[in-house]
Amino acid sequence: MRHVIALDVGGTGMKAALVGAGGELLHRARRTTGRERGPEAVVAAVLDFAAELSAYGERHLGEPAAAAGVAVPGVVDSGRGVAVYSANLGWRDVPLRRLLGARLGGVPVALGHDVRTGGLAEGRIGAGRGADRFLFVPLGTGIAGAIGLGGGVEAGAHGLAGEIGHIVVRPGGAACPCGQYGCLERYASAAAVGRAWAEAAGDPAADAADCAGAVESGDPRAAAVWQEAVDALADGLVTALTLLDPGVLIVGGGLAEAGDTLFTPLRDAVARRVTFQTAPPVVPAALGDSAGCLGAGLLAWDLLTAAPLPAGTPGTPGAPAPSGTPGTSGTPGTTTPTDPSEVTA
Repeated sequence: MRHVIALDVGGTGMKAALVGAGGELLHRARRTTGRERGPEAVVAAVLDFAAELSAYGERHLGEPAAAAGVAVPGVVDSGRGVAVYSANLGWRDVPLRRLLGARLGGVPVALGHDVRTGGLAEGRIGAGRGADRFLFVPLGTGIAGAIGLGGGVEAGAHGLAGEIGHIVVRPGGAACPCGQYGCLERYASAAAVGRAWAEAAGDPAADAADCAGAVESGDPRAAAVWQEAVDALADGLVTALTLLDPGVLIVGGGLAEAGDTLFTPLRDAVARRVTFQTAPPVVPAALGDSAGCLGAGLLAWDLLTAAPLPAGTPGTPGAPAPSGTPGTSGTPGTTTPTDPSEVTA
């Protein structure tokens, strides 16, 4: 059966799948990155995992994978197939597309940024299916974004488009590791809500899920923490929709798991802030932690198609532009690229 390899590389773990032409997941697996052993060990783990998946496909599906797609965190030069920099994984200027292609016997390989790749899946086959323009915003340790246009995802001139978490929503506010003050992710990320609730509750172990539960139980302290986050998020989203005019706002990540506890006040807060703009639907992400892997599969199938396919099927190309000034493999470039989505504390 014809299939592709899809890999979603995270800070500590990797998710993978063999994906059929209709988007079906024919096989799924997970592995650790082994980042505690250093960046070279992470690269080796990615290559070994891909080879393992290739062997499984040939053995159980009757033919080798036709292509591979891989999503990685940090700064990514998708055009050259280079993982430029990742603070979480410690690597710099890794020619991952070339290395994977060689390890997999010369099959075509696509490399993408993790959030944009997840956004591609949400936009094409998930919550944004059928929307020509969308904004995908996952709320996790930090806040990032993916700007969907015409079946693909915009990378920007330097590969950094969509960093909504570093929109300043509270000028002069909390210091952000990116160097600014008052960034959205310092107020509305799952990590930020967890910190604020831990302080308010006097419980260092409390997190955002605990805060959501306390809100649902009627705790006024939790309600105040939650409303501060919702207001900040609404401010950031309205700024984004003013600039981008998306057809739908897709909110995912850990904080979105609160469901209506988040979405009911958030929709109200966005509606109250809109003046001349058209407020798009604000909807929860549909694919969960499978989005990155599914998006990597879409990237791989895109390599095998000559023209964009309709929404809901694999096959529309995205063309991310280079970012930073990478040097040669394993060698720092002339700048130190930083992906704001990884600048969290």
